[in-house]
Amino acid sequence: MITLTIDGKEITIEDGKTLLDAARENGIDVPTICFHEATTANAICRICVVEVEGQRVLQPACIVKAGAGMKVQTRSEKVIRARRTILEMLASTMDLSEADDIQAMMYDYGASSSRFPDAERRESEVKDDNPMYVRDYSKCLLCWRCVQVCADDAQYTYAINFEGRGYETQIGTFFDKPIPETTCVLCGQCVGVCPTGALKPKREFLLEQGMSPQEISVLNTGRKNRSKVKSQRS
Repeated sequence: MITLTIDGKEITIEDGKTLLDAARENGIDVPTICFHEATTANAICRICVVEVEGQRVLQPACIVKAGAGMKVQTRSEKVIRARRTILEMLASTMDLSEADDIQAMMYDYGASSSRFPDAERRESEVKDDNPMYVRDYSKCLLCWRCVQVCADDAQYTYAINFEGRGYETQIGTFFDKPIPETTCVLCGQCVGVCPTGALKPKREFLLEQGMSPQEISVLNTGRKNRSKVKSQRS
């Protein structure tokens, strides 16, 4: 066990745990976006940064191990300014309309969605190429959760990954193939960990487009019948 101080509170925690673990286990809120309990922490979004005495730069709480004698601040002026800027940069470049948790963070940190009016927006057509879910990468913040659960963290199918460089980076399939032509098994785990609505269940998407549950049922029945006929012909 080790002892450290977070926001002036002396706490004791098991050695080897992260600063995020230490904070949450002691009722101290540290916001996260890319972090998820079911995926490997990679400190991509940097929203969980904290200030550690003696460290020149802010530290990502999701991967930095708690150390004996550390003095940590989770809401110092420097931390709040960094988190606010990250949120404002996200809001200026992507669609956060379905990212409820991030919108709540913006309110909490006083972030303005109009701070960077000349920022280039990430725009992408909705990809509707399979019967289970749709992909709207205009809402994607590249948190990497979907890639991780599709790979070593859960499913081991490796159907999706990062593609492109710099600002052109996005999530995609190998050679941009439609989902049915990849190794995807339509398990839905990627949809379950998406924090922004970039991945959405097909039924929910169709309801939002104005289709009734009855129309969706007929659509699904027709799809199943076509698949059955195709199977018989094979």
